[in-house]
Amino acid sequence: MYSKRKSIISVTPTVCKLMGIDKPNLSTEEVFENLITQAFENLKIEKIDKCLIFAPDAVGEFLQKDYKKYFEGIETYASISIELSSVYIPITPVCFASMFTGVLPEVHGIVKYEKPILKIDTIFDRLIDENKKPAIVAVKDSSVDLIFRNRQMSYYSEIYDAEVIDKTISLMKENKNDFILSYNQEYDDCIHETEPFSEKSINALKNQNQNFIKLAKYFDEYWVDYNRLIMYTPDHGCHINKETGNGDHGENIPDDMNVIHFCGIAKSGEKLFNMPKNL
Repeated sequence: MYSKRKSIISVTPTVCKLMGIDKPNLSTEEVFENLITQAFENLKIEKIDKCLIFAPDAVGEFLQKDYKKYFEGIETYASISIELSSVYIPITPVCFASMFTGVLPEVHGIVKYEKPILKIDTIFDRLIDENKKPAIVAVKDSSVDLIFRNRQMSYYSEIYDAEVIDKTISLMKENKNDFILSYNQEYDDCIHETEPFSEKSINALKNQNQNFIKLAKYFDEYWVDYNRLIMYTPDHGCHINKETGNGDHGENIPDDMNVIHFCGIAKSGEKLFNMPKNL
């Protein structure tokens, strides 16, 4: 691993602990202590009832330094930030498989760009066994859309990011799910077509971040009666490939490996902390 930071594999055991369910049987036990403290000690929440995870592809930590203003709205709703390391190789199916199994790639078996259905225990299996109702909303045929299939849960394969957001909002309004994973890929698509700092890529970054804010507003409205957790969880970063001049990822370097996750927790009947009055 490139970094001694906590890894994105800690997302799953953290969420499981907050929701009061067992972690997957091979998962790491390492959790985000500051998130656990916020829920159990500061807010006096016994357990999280509803969880929404927004997974934007390829948003590295370096973007938050160079384009900080585009992340301010995210921090309004998800003010706990956690510096993390991706897993190697930092490519989408490898990373999201690790994020939602709680294990390293050599354990779950996806170690290159491929999209097999995972056979090992995942957070979705744990939720199902506890009679929770998880759902995945993702762009059709993306890694997130495919690798967690063949489970007794809801899958929604959408045309692109805008449709993913609309479906996620409708699911929150219907209120039949306890856990929703919502995936966006526009920024990753654009960096591969151009480079990470192109006008097209930065516009895609803005779109994805606005999508999170939009989700967060409805999350606060439709699920206000529940103890709830919202997370912004990029899988890896990116860099400029010197040979092609386009954006790329998959190297053991800080731009690819370093990410920041944002988290927000609210108690039943209360709004997410730090929410400004004009939103």
